[in-house]
Amino acid sequence: MSDEIHEECGVFGVFGVDDAASLVALGLHALQHRGQEGCGIAAFDGQMFHHERHMGLVGERFTGADLTKRLPGRAAMGHVRYSTSGGSIAQNLQPLYADLQSGGFAIAHNGNLTNARTLREDLVAEGRIFHSVSDTEVVLHLIAKSTRNTTVERFIDALDQIEGGYALVALTNKKLMAARDPLGIRPLVLGQLGDHFVVTSESCALDMIGAVFVRDVRPGEVLVIDSDGLRSYSRVPERRPRTCAFEYIYFARPDSVIDQIGVYESRKRMGRILAEEHGADADIVVPVPDSGVPAAIGFAEASGMAFELGIIRSHFVGRTFIQPSQEIRDMGVRMKHRANASVLKGKRVVLVDDSIVRGTTSRKIVRMVREAGATEVHFRSASPPIKWPDFYGIDMPERDKLIAARLDDFGKIADELAADSVDYISVDGLYRAITGQPRNDKAPALTDHYFTGDYPTPLVDFDRGLADKERQLSFLDVA
Repeated sequence: MSDEIHEECGVFGVFGVDDAASLVALGLHALQHRGQEGCGIAAFDGQMFHHERHMGLVGERFTGADLTKRLPGRAAMGHVRYSTSGGSIAQNLQPLYADLQSGGFAIAHNGNLTNARTLREDLVAEGRIFHSVSDTEVVLHLIAKSTRNTTVERFIDALDQIEGGYALVALTNKKLMAARDPLGIRPLVLGQLGDHFVVTSESCALDMIGAVFVRDVRPGEVLVIDSDGLRSYSRVPERRPRTCAFEYIYFARPDSVIDQIGVYESRKRMGRILAEEHGADADIVVPVPDSGVPAAIGFAEASGMAFELGIIRSHFVGRTFIQPSQEIRDMGVRMKHRANASVLKGKRVVLVDDSIVRGTTSRKIVRMVREAGATEVHFRSASPPIKWPDFYGIDMPERDKLIAARLDDFGKIADELAADSVDYISVDGLYRAITGQPRNDKAPALTDHYFTGDYPTPLVDFDRGLADKERQLSFLDVA
């Protein structure tokens, strides 16, 4: 019942460097914002694979001088993971590993397959045995059953059978492979550390290990990295990319660059355009930290109002905090956010957040700001109204739980949040903030179905009635 949106994971792989697992651990630490429930690393030492998967944070599990003894080798890859409700179990952690006919094979991915349930049922009917409920294992089985001649061909054969949004990294005893879905929904970048190549979900992970950003992996591209260097395969005709808009709104770290667009500057532009579209007669602009900060800075700059830290966030709230009663659960928002009464008292406040999902947390924050003495509270969202669920790797509630789908009148939403007004950036405004152009057939495209209902790929499992939104997320336990 979380009111936050969670992205499912991040991946990192490196080939041909000393102490590869240590570099992967550093890279995963930079990607920790993409998943905090579990992490894993697989490494190959030239003779055999070594792999570990743990619940918890990277810094808790992959530290110490013995890391390279536990995970030796000059090639390694890893994964950080967020699971949906009911899926937080060790067997679903990644990378997944199997001994295939061609040798050891480790694989991890970020995203969600929209035909995984269909493929899984077919594979089970063939006698395939599954050990997890992750759709990543579906890909592993497709690779294992492929009759193509080489490992690369079998990898591409499996990719040709899946639908959805994904960034995949796989490690064999001879090569590191990476692939991005044909529309580029999920991000994946290529970097270089000296003469060696790195692939990862975000450019900020390259900065962590001192690697140089080379380029984004192209939509539909497969990269193969081995002792001979880098090879690229384009397995589908070039299509208009549709990067997930929420990477820019919320998921990516502000210091990352995705598809040549800086995340931090995009978020500031969202705030500026939001102020132009829906200004407010108020005294101060206050972000809902941390993700609302860049947009609030932009809003303050465009409106001429003072930017103030009227809400202070605690970064030391554990995810495992026990909530034995509704009264204690209601206090959870106060554990994470505290009103700064010295800033808020007697002020007309504009609250800026990255998005409004269910509305429950937003309502609690509005109440907290009022109790701290604010005379007016105007809520502004740096994303358009979220009206549709996601099927590509975002843990987003089913449609009847989304406040903007239930209440299509902003005045009614303001009443439910107990705010003096509520407004959202427009879809065109969001496009201008990210791509520089309004939404049209010629402008750079984004995956924006959560605002528009325009899903970029077939929703095979959903359309076949194999799983409704809630069952799909719990059964498949998106990666």
